[in-house]
Order: sequence, then C-alpha cells, then structure tokens
Amino acid sequence: MKTLVIIPSRLSATRLPGKPLLKINGLSIISHVFKKAQEANIGEVIVATEDQEIIDDVKQNGGQAILTEKKHKTGTDRIYEAVKKINNSDVELIMNLQGDEPLMNIEDIRNLNNQMIKSNHQLGTLASKISDKNLYENQNFVKVETKENLNISNFPEANNFMRKITEQKDNIYHHLGIYCYQKETLQNFVALKQSSNEVKTNLEQLRAMDNDIKINVALAKSSPIGVDTEEDLVAIKKIMEYKTQ
Repeated sequence: MKTLVIIPSRLSATRLPGKPLLKINGLSIISHVFKKAQEANIGEVIVATEDQEIIDDVKQNGGQAILTEKKHKTGTDRIYEAVKKINNSDVELIMNLQGDEPLMNIEDIRNLNNQMIKSNHQLGTLASKISDKNLYENQNFVKVETKENLNISNFPEANNFMRKITEQKDNIYHHLGIYCYQKETLQNFVALKQSSNEVKTNLEQLRAMDNDIKINVALAKSSPIGVDTEEDLVAIKKIMEYKTQ
C-alpha cells in the first residue's frame, strides 16, 4: 500500500505570527517537520501551503512543496486540494502531519502507517497516555476516548473526542492531531458539511464521527509539544538545541 505524506502549513493561522518559518538550530519549524517525515520513510512527503515564502523555504532545504488556494477553512481541505493536484493514482493512504510539531516521534508515524496498512480501516489517528491530571481540564489538549484500553499493538475505535473532561473515565488519552486516511475516505470527508458538533467544539474529527466514518486510534509513545505560543517555542528550542550540543 502506497502512502503519501502531506503537511499543511500557512503563515497566517496562529497566535504566533509567521510560525512555520521561525527557526530552531538555524532551520525553520516547517523544514524540521518535513525532514522528520522523510526520516520516517513511509512515502513521498509534500508540504501544502498558500504562502510562497513557505514553498521557497522548504525547497531551499531540499523538500517538496505545492501552492494551494487561500480559501480553505481547514488543513484537511488544503490536503485534499494537494492530493488532487498531485494526482498520483498509485497512492492509497494519505498521512496528514501537523506542520508545527518538530518533535514528532518517527516510530509513532510508522506505527500509524503500519496499523492502517494491516487493518484497512477508513481513518486512523494517534493518542498518548495522559501523565498530568491537569490536562483533563485543559481545553487546548484534545482528548480521545477509545473503546478499548490502548496498547502498542492494538488499533481500537474512538468513541468520542473532547476538549474538557469533568470526571475521569477509563480509556481517555491525549489526542495527537495526525491522521491517516484511505484516499476515498478523505474524498468523502471533505465533501461533507461541517457538523454542529464540529462547529461547537472546533474539532474537525467530529465531522467524521457524526457521519459514520469510524476513526481508529494507535498508541503513540510520546506527546510532542506543538508550537502555538512564544512559550512553546522557547520550550521546544531548549529541547532541540540541547540535543545537538
């Protein structure tokens, strides 16, 4: 089964201006993510963006990038435009990686890809164990509830995704925003209208669940920090710059 990895990225979308091009160890965040995806070695890697500056940066650092329209409401819409433009009939799985997680674990990316190939499910994602109980109330950390306890070899279905949990329940994990779609599932998903649950919670994955697209969850070994704020950037820089000393 052939996988295509697409990383959606744009300059205007965040609390941190120009985030994808901010540098760590002399390399932009988006190019760090691109190189991580290449190291995972599961398929061709392409950045999909509406910004020429991101395309220039990725290409300058040896990567591939494709220019997409500015009108997209979500990263998934941007990914689907890129898939149509690339038009590779051999590709069966589309991996959507976040462009702001340079610490993503390569083994976790591979594990999700392998689970999708073995199982032939419609849509897969990753989640990790929650070690800090304060995260249950933190709305920036999306939670997923699975039908079974997650372990490194299983791939159970998600029951629900939520931002906040008032009472602790079994099988609740930290959801990582990485998705792997069957190509046909991606096509079906972007054709659907936003569901009321999706709009209310600002969680795109609920559109899939509200339309009977099952989401299966693989266990990730680690929870990478995403870069959303200046504080996140400082924290990630400390980790990544220390590693290269």
